[in-house]
Amino acid sequence: MNKLRPDHEHTDHNMMKIEVNLDDTPGEWLGYVMDKLFDAGANDVYYTPIYMKKNRPAILLQLLCSDINFQHIKKILLAETTTLGIRYYPLTVFRMERRTRFVKTKWGMVTVKEGWQDYEVVKSSPEYEECRRIAEHYQVPLKDVYQEVWKNLK
Repeated sequence: MNKLRPDHEHTDHNMMKIEVNLDDTPGEWLGYVMDKLFDAGANDVYYTPIYMKKNRPAILLQLLCSDINFQHIKKILLAETTTLGIRYYPLTVFRMERRTRFVKTKWGMVTVKEGWQDYEVVKSSPEYEECRRIAEHYQVPLKDVYQEVWKNLK
């Protein structure tokens, strides 16, 4: 087991990638299923439009989880979707060191997540929910909030 804190650079060796094709699952169910999968410990859940045999439109549900959560997630997929089976395989995931900092804007402080490699920041991303709340509270476009964060990021 990796003893490093999750925000430090590390490699997760015990991950699983799971996939199912859904050609007869109602679209309204997909958000519900996604929430249940995240609650069960999925790290990532995403949907991609695909075409199956006879050119039927469908959805490819893919997710990433720790092998510890695999059995529970498998039960959710089989119970909450229309799939009759799942594909899965082991996967190794590299994760950059992560840090957070606060950036002062004219509307207040915003948390920025940073990805570090070799002692330097290589990625930065403002916290969406904070930017959304500012945009709604001050009645300004969300893109303007993001631009203000980027301008004040030093």
